[in-house]
Amino acid sequence: MKNTLLSLGHGFSARELGRQLAAQGWRVIGTTRKPEKFTEFRAEGVEPLLWPCDLEAALEGVTHLLTSIAPDAEGDPVLRRHRAVIESAAPRLQWVGYLSTTGVYGDHDGGWVDEDSPTEPATLRGRRRVLAEGEWLEIPGLPVHVFRLAGIYGPGRGPFAKLRKGVAQRVIKKNQVFSRAHIEDIAQVLAASIARPDPGRIYNVCDDDPAPPQEVIEYAARLLGMEPPPAVPFEEAEMSPMARSFYSDSKRVRNDRIKDELGVTLKHPTYKAALRAMLAAERG
Repeated sequence: MKNTLLSLGHGFSARELGRQLAAQGWRVIGTTRKPEKFTEFRAEGVEPLLWPCDLEAALEGVTHLLTSIAPDAEGDPVLRRHRAVIESAAPRLQWVGYLSTTGVYGDHDGGWVDEDSPTEPATLRGRRRVLAEGEWLEIPGLPVHVFRLAGIYGPGRGPFAKLRKGVAQRVIKKNQVFSRAHIEDIAQVLAASIARPDPGRIYNVCDDDPAPPQEVIEYAARLLGMEPPPAVPFEEAEMSPMARSFYSDSKRVRNDRIKDELGVTLKHPTYKAALRAMLAAERG
């Protein structure tokens, strides 16, 4: 049987994995609510599928399943509508990946967390993720792996994009620190897990260099030859409720498990190395 990945909610991180697997000869199917994405998906070697869909039919012949669809107030929307279908497909699936967030750990005032740290989310979004992780992990016989992603960035998404659009802010909040994950490293962690499945395992996906957000903006601005935006106290910063909620958590995330158990060597171990590499790639 040909390896076939069905990616539910085929977005920024999943597309990087899809491109890599398609290049290796996999069949990759990606769902989206936007028909205008179909041409982009096909250019990446991915078969587009409009969501919602007949999931039972979509799972025919699928060996690997990845879901990036966020939970809502009622839990995981995929399982709410399709739990019986997924349970019946469990014996045929070799690997299932659920993309979660390091927000499940809550606020640690800049301290370190690992996969064994308690999940005490400070935000509604984090609490929903904890519940959704549990829903997926409790399905009997389903080879689920949970990936808790730190702040995601990559080409077209991150400090360069914000600076060029003129929307970057150098927000200052005492003891605020974030961990980050480049999409290429997210993809290689997922691929490494596919190669070494360990159902029920949870992995933090992040780089080695947690840092205050204002330092990342400053460094990116210097690389672009731009003046960094002025410092703005957190209390005075103009932010969406979603963006502001990220500042309710401050922590450093350990990533030893992806290295020790999956054999991953990060392509972008620090945000500085990643930003330099991204700029070099842009310039050819």
